[in-house]
Amino acid sequence: MSRKFFGTDGIRGKTNQAPMTAEIAMKVGQAAGKHFLRGDHRHRVVIGKDTRLSGYMMENALVAGFTSVGMDVVQVGPMPTPAVALLAKSMRADLGVMISASHNPFYDNGIKLFGPDGFKLSDEDEIRIEELIASEIELAPSEEIGRARRFEDAPGRYIHAVKASLPDHIRLDGLKIVIDCANGAAYKVAPSVIWELGTKVTAIGVEPNGKNINLECGSTDTRALQAKVIEEGADIGIALDGDADRLIVVDEKGTVVDGDQIMALIGSTWAKDGRLTGGGVVSTVMSNLGLERFLQSQGLTLERTKVGDRHVLEHMRKHGFNVGGEQSGHMILTDHATTGDGTIAALQILAALVESGKPASELLHLFDPVPQLLKNVRFSGGKPLENAKVQAVIVDVERELEGVGRLVIRPSGTEPVIRVMAEGDDAAQVDEVVNRICAVVEEVA
Repeated sequence: MSRKFFGTDGIRGKTNQAPMTAEIAMKVGQAAGKHFLRGDHRHRVVIGKDTRLSGYMMENALVAGFTSVGMDVVQVGPMPTPAVALLAKSMRADLGVMISASHNPFYDNGIKLFGPDGFKLSDEDEIRIEELIASEIELAPSEEIGRARRFEDAPGRYIHAVKASLPDHIRLDGLKIVIDCANGAAYKVAPSVIWELGTKVTAIGVEPNGKNINLECGSTDTRALQAKVIEEGADIGIALDGDADRLIVVDEKGTVVDGDQIMALIGSTWAKDGRLTGGGVVSTVMSNLGLERFLQSQGLTLERTKVGDRHVLEHMRKHGFNVGGEQSGHMILTDHATTGDGTIAALQILAALVESGKPASELLHLFDPVPQLLKNVRFSGGKPLENAKVQAVIVDVERELEGVGRLVIRPSGTEPVIRVMAEGDDAAQVDEVVNRICAVVEEVA
């Protein structure tokens, strides 16, 4: 069945345009609620959100939808995505909902759904919910309409859980840390976690106004964090995104550290401590070849999946890995969370920083990335990748890069764009092959 609403990470779009309208959100609440009305217990859904202006509208619409089919609602307000997943599981809820468009601008929004186990829904669940959205949903009798209540202790529950992920013998006293919360969902809880563990914290991106989420701040724009780290003479900088499931780090020199280096550190550290399972790390096809080579030097593997943290997590669960993520900063540590959690990942880095005694610039530079280039080619219609000329040039380039590099070509899942990425030891060769393929794609498109 083709998807009308669900993409690789829930439902997402520009607000007040389908599918991000209040009307559709209410239908999603009715459909998801109906799907998870299983058994004769009193059913419950946990709803959290980030700080977008449209969050109020979407939350109220979802509450109306869920209660109309007889499901009680627990509203936790602005909280990170991993907090909603955690609370859905710990509160024995039937469903968790996060209203967020992650790292997107404020005018977008999204709906992410989690099952009672705290994990994102299966394809089968999403397909069934889509079928229900398109149908006439039976509403609850008047006396069985659900209730809604605010849960004030949600931040405390999450803060306690995140702090528990730090090994007991580690103390962070004396560290100077700058944290950028992207004016998003973690603007209160993430600085609190770091401060309660004894560090000296400077927090930026903690003044949300509904429109400044991810605006010139957070993991997608680290310039403010880099400047603040230098200004404060901090040991390290931590950047989260709008819903706090991503992490990017800035070292004491102001240099940005991406998800590949973070995975290298956590994977190798956990392996030395005997905590790593699966024999390696799971990431996507976009992770740098340098990461793969580094892990191999440590006797570890890099398992690659399609782009999207959902695919990473599915592979981890199926094959027994406990460390995975994406170059963009999604960090999934299944010993501590059921989805990506930037704050938990940050604590693992801080623990390594303390134990090693090294500066962040040394600790977080475990390999030299090989030259990598990504370009996007927009097309107006058709399927350019099925064209014979495009396929021929791809075969030629793959032959040229064999043994010295990689080629990844994929269509975007959200827009008419072909993404062409190559990497290898020779930067000039990488640049040439990417431009060659892009030129052919543009010609046939």
